[in-house]
Amino acid sequence: MPATKTKAEVDSRVLAELTANAALEKKAEDIKILDLTGITDIADHFVIITGNGSLHVKAIADHIRDGMDTSSKPWHIEGYDTLKWVLLDYVDVVIHIFEKETRDYYDIERLWADAEITTISDEE
Repeated sequence: MPATKTKAEVDSRVLAELTANAALEKKAEDIKILDLTGITDIADHFVIITGNGSLHVKAIADHIRDGMDTSSKPWHIEGYDTLKWVLLDYVDVVIHIFEKETRDYYDIERLWADAEITTISDEE
């Protein structure tokens, strides 16, 4: 990873942190930010979030979407049909909101084990 981050990398980190904090406001669990800079061109960050059931997953996703300003609308959305895994793609930041069983099954943290992982919680 480069010693200094570009403006885009800093902005994507800020967006990742904003979405993680929005998820905390809805009592999401096990929130992690994966820093993918220098690892892949897919995105700069993944935000991985767990909700307690499909209604909670939807509430978290809706709160994140509603909390973004008009210039930060998702480029792509998936999962509102089943609500087991909602993906909000903001290009540089991809947010994954899972039900617990689905998150355990896909285990994205293991797939991206080279990423620097930051745990976000309200216990600070």
